[in-house]
Amino acid sequence: MSTTEHGFRAEVQQLLDLMIHSVYSDREVFLRELVSNAADALDKARFVGLTRPGLAPVQGEDPGIRLTVDAEAKTVTIDDDGIGMTEEEVVEHLGTIARSGTRAFMESLKEGEGAPQLIGRFGLGFYSAFMVASEVLVETRSVEPDAPAVRWRSEGKGSFTVEEGSRDHRGTSITLYLRDDALDFADLDKLREVVKKHSNFLAWPIVVGEEQANSGKALWVEPPSQVSDEEANAFYKTIAMDWQDPARRLHVQLDSPLHLAAMLFVPASRPFDLFTPDGTKGPRLYARRVLIEEHAQDLLPEWLRFVRGVVDSEDIQLNVSREMVQKTPVVRKIRELLVKRILKDLGKWAKKSAAAEDEEATGPSYEAFWRDFGMLLKEGYYHERHAWGAQLLPLLRFNALSHDDEDGLLSLAQYKEAMPEDQDTIWFLSADSRRSALASPHLEAFTKKGFNVLLLTDPVDEWLVSVLSDFDGLPVKSVARGELDLGDDAEDSDDEKVDITSFTPWVKDLLKEHVVDVRASTRLTDSACVLVDAEDGISANMERILSQHQPGAGMKASRVLEVNPGHPLIKNLMGLHDSGKTDLAEQMTRLLLDDALLLEGTVQEPAAMGRRLQDLLLQASSSALG
Repeated sequence: MSTTEHGFRAEVQQLLDLMIHSVYSDREVFLRELVSNAADALDKARFVGLTRPGLAPVQGEDPGIRLTVDAEAKTVTIDDDGIGMTEEEVVEHLGTIARSGTRAFMESLKEGEGAPQLIGRFGLGFYSAFMVASEVLVETRSVEPDAPAVRWRSEGKGSFTVEEGSRDHRGTSITLYLRDDALDFADLDKLREVVKKHSNFLAWPIVVGEEQANSGKALWVEPPSQVSDEEANAFYKTIAMDWQDPARRLHVQLDSPLHLAAMLFVPASRPFDLFTPDGTKGPRLYARRVLIEEHAQDLLPEWLRFVRGVVDSEDIQLNVSREMVQKTPVVRKIRELLVKRILKDLGKWAKKSAAAEDEEATGPSYEAFWRDFGMLLKEGYYHERHAWGAQLLPLLRFNALSHDDEDGLLSLAQYKEAMPEDQDTIWFLSADSRRSALASPHLEAFTKKGFNVLLLTDPVDEWLVSVLSDFDGLPVKSVARGELDLGDDAEDSDDEKVDITSFTPWVKDLLKEHVVDVRASTRLTDSACVLVDAEDGISANMERILSQHQPGAGMKASRVLEVNPGHPLIKNLMGLHDSGKTDLAEQMTRLLLDDALLLEGTVQEPAAMGRRLQDLLLQASSSALG
């Protein structure tokens, strides 16, 4: 075989520039690509060997992949015992990047269209070597017993040479002459680090220097029954950087509609970076046990960002970059399958915990999980209720008026089951804490009636109830919005009620800058007054939340002041007004509004309130002395 020079059948330099700068953003992926190609070559050799005995043997006893460096020569060599190539295959596979249409490929990169589908139909995995190498030398020998060795050499500048090589056993070695800005790869420790990161779970041994750098055992592709808790927990701690065992493990293996293997975990406690914008999100993504991306954010929705683990699919092209892999239809299908499996598993966990409430606990409880991550499932219902609402609703848990403390939780189904016969609505009260909710006058009529009320204290609850209008045929309503009708017995009290129809218009005009209406209350039994949200518009609690995140945003809740016609204070105010003592009546009525604001924890002008209170105290004390 004589030395021959060949021109690439493509504008190689332009293609390589596009590939290096547009497809790959992390240079160390060149090693992932070359090691993956070597593993593929070994897989093909093994398959051919099963059907055709007598093929060219490997060097030594155990086939595998070997990485060596020559610091003085500034080279890295990747050697395998795979299927190798004939001269014709070398020219075909290493010289014809363009045979599937390079121009179309480059145009797709420029325009951002179709690139994920095109990558993988070209030899871009091999050509990633030029990210770090100024020259590449390939020595290969086909598995065919009579095929001669072939040597391929190129600087990636438009041509390559092919000549007879000296390799005496099957397989391929690729030697990279490193550029000066890539000499850190001429270090065995660096290569071991990259192999462990990207190729740790390939089945073939990857020897760096004289040590095997990869574990070779991918737990997620093992039968679930053969993976012990100890193995799985140790694996979780490694990938999640967590010192605790996980609370939950989900092992997924599918052959249809996709080839998919995944091992996913729920942490035992909330990760410190769960709510930080730059926190780690998304499981590791592998393709045939080769790491594609450390944190594949698009594999799971934002509201499942607490899930840790790995996902591996044979349907993802190895040659695709991390930027483009997220855009592929395969990833969207994987996402759908994973969400479905995760929600199904959480549902089983929730049912098991509910059934074991009166029994001895056997492992982490769903309730403990909910306290750490429940607000994310509420977030998920708000954003994807049309897709996953039916699966998410049974997972939601709430604290309620009937509980003794904040740790008590119940589902909407449990709430409905315990409702009195005369209750036809699921009621809730939003507040910044359970303590402030329990102090609210809004609950007085419900407590007397014996109705339970959900106490919502997560900021996300306001968004949740804005889209959760009903459950299982029952409306879901706020105890603090609109007029209330719980039946006559809820309004009964020992105090005789007075007619305030002539008094409320005066109060409404006096407080018109603060409230849109004043009316007699049917929700109060003990307190003199309460502020409620108007039928339309945002709630006062939503206004509070928005103002904390966007001060001065300008969104205001429309409030209605309800007064208790049977309360002595309201009767006294009416008496002052009717007797012409309007100055004192006005002063005390403004304090009545201050009292309502104070009870719900939303006093907006404490200084003005303090002055009004001091004036009233001065007047009262002077009258007492006088």
